[in-house]
Amino acid sequence: MSEEDDIESTKAPLIEHLIELRQRLMWSVLAIMIAFVVCFYFASDIFNILIIPYERAAGDQREIELIFTAPQEYFFTQLKLALFGALFLAFPVLASQLYMFVAPGLYRNERGAFLPYLVATPVLFAIGASLVFFVVMPLAMRFFLGMEQAGGMGVAEIKHLPKVSEYLGLVMTLIFAFGLVFQLPVVLTLLARAGLTDSNGLKAKRKYAIVLTFIAAAVLTPPDPISQIGLALPTLLLYEFSILSVKMVERKRAQAEAQADEAS
Repeated sequence: MSEEDDIESTKAPLIEHLIELRQRLMWSVLAIMIAFVVCFYFASDIFNILIIPYERAAGDQREIELIFTAPQEYFFTQLKLALFGALFLAFPVLASQLYMFVAPGLYRNERGAFLPYLVATPVLFAIGASLVFFVVMPLAMRFFLGMEQAGGMGVAEIKHLPKVSEYLGLVMTLIFAFGLVFQLPVVLTLLARAGLTDSNGLKAKRKYAIVLTFIAAAVLTPPDPISQIGLALPTLLLYEFSILSVKMVERKRAQAEAQADEAS
């Protein structure tokens, strides 16, 4: 069966596509709801895990204390945390539903090429989140804690007492920022496969990429040099890795075209 016949065999009326889309969305929402309930049940445990970078920055000699100033603040923090965790846990279901919806409209070789990107996306996101958890957050918290001031004669005591909602907001912001930035190789490689970019163009735009990287790092991270540099440097390395990945795509495309010319 040719690739055109393969596509023709999967054609369906619009109403059937809409019905299938509704079914895929229902399964996705159900997966998020189940994961949300599970994460809400363990919200306190998850939050205690996210406090570990703060504990490492503070050291063993300091007692960790977080506060909430409104009666409902910690409850809403747990809701945000549950949704945050639910998106992580439900991602395999979301990705599989997306793949099953779009796969019938792809050629057989495109289906095989599309699947690795669905696998690479959560892996790269997890690498970015791990960088935040083990490196960036401890360094950033150490930087913030260094701004405390001991009280004394004529000197006010300045002590760091973070709110639970603000600490969670900081962690979530950094994790999402790093996780999204780490998708750069996937995005650029897909654009290269679609013929919308090439390695030479990426090389020529390298100086603009450096400027935009530091601007994005300043916008996406808190106003401290550690988290900004911690996001900018991996982004630049990922940009260079993306150029290599795009070169591989171009090399495979050239080989496929050469084989097609020989066959004809």
